[in-house]
Amino acid sequence: MAIIRSVIRGVGAYLPKRVMTNDDLARLVDTTDEWIQERTGIEQRHIAADGELTSDLGIAASHQALVRSGIDPVDIDLVVCATATPDRTFPATAVKIQAGLGITKGAAFDVQAVCSGFIYGLNIADNFIKTGQSKRALVVGAETFSRILDWKDRGTCVLFGDGAGAVVLEAQSQLGTRDDRGILATRIRSDGRFEELLYVDGGPGSTKTTGHLRMNGREVFRHAVQKISSVIEETLVTTGYAPTEIDLYVPHQANKRILDGIGRKLGIPPSKVMITLAKHGNTSAASVPLALNQAFEEHRLREGGLVLMEAMGGGFTWGAVLARW
Repeated sequence: MAIIRSVIRGVGAYLPKRVMTNDDLARLVDTTDEWIQERTGIEQRHIAADGELTSDLGIAASHQALVRSGIDPVDIDLVVCATATPDRTFPATAVKIQAGLGITKGAAFDVQAVCSGFIYGLNIADNFIKTGQSKRALVVGAETFSRILDWKDRGTCVLFGDGAGAVVLEAQSQLGTRDDRGILATRIRSDGRFEELLYVDGGPGSTKTTGHLRMNGREVFRHAVQKISSVIEETLVTTGYAPTEIDLYVPHQANKRILDGIGRKLGIPPSKVMITLAKHGNTSAASVPLALNQAFEEHRLREGGLVLMEAMGGGFTWGAVLARW
C-alpha cells in the first residue's frame, strides 16, 4: 500500500568567516593545541561576527538548501528551526528565517532540544508531512554558541563553535517498504533527571540574564555512549536493518572519544562515520546538518544509500533518524 514519506530534496550549510584555532584559545585560557586535540579531536571552530545573528546563519544555510532542492521558497509550508541561541526570547528565530526567505504560508516555530534539536526538528517535520499537514518543509539547525560560553572556562569554551545547516523535505508517495526513499524511522527521547549535567546557568524566567554554559564532561560522556547506542539500535529495529547495512553515519559532532566509543559499541567502521569535528567543533543543533552537508559535498551520499543521523544534548535529550537518500 502506498504511503507518504518525507524525502530529503536539498541540503545546505553556512559557517561564519572568522576561524578560531586552538592556538588562539591558548591565548585566552590555560590550554594548548595538543591538550584540546588529544581530548576532543577539535582543531578549530567558526565564530559569528559582531552583529551576525543566528537567523542570519540560518537564512544563508536555508537558501543553499532551497537552491539545491529546486523548490521555490513560496512552496514551503513549514519552517522548523532548532536552536538554543535564538536572536530574541521571542519571536521564534524560525519566523525571521521564514521572512528572510520570502516564505509566506504555513507555520514557522523553534524547537529547543539543544544538540538534539535538529533530530527533533526532523521528527516533527516528518510527522507533519506524514499526516498531510505539510507538503514541503524546511528544517534548520542554527547556533551562535559563542555567545553563551564562559571564555574563562577551558573545560567548555574549547568545545563549541557557531554555524548552521538546513534540509528541505518534500512529501512523496512511496510503496511503504523499508526500501522506500526518504525518512524511514525516527526516535526521540529525553530524561530531565540529568539537567544539572549540561545546562546554562541563566534565563529570562530565573535570572533575567542569558547565562553561561556549564557541563560535567565526564558524566556527559558516560551517558552519551550508552544512550546514543541504544537509540540507534531502537531506530534500526523498526526497519529490520543491522548497523552493518547502514552506508553512512552522520553523528552529532560533540567529541571524538564519544564518536569512537559509539562506533566500537555498535561495530561501525570509521570509514562509515562522517566526522567534521576537527574543523567545526561542537555546533549544537547545527552539528548534524553541517556534517550532512559536508557528506553531500564530498559525494558520500549516494542515491539509495542508507543514512543514519543521531545526537544527544542537554536535558538530556537524544534521538536518531534513519533515511534513504
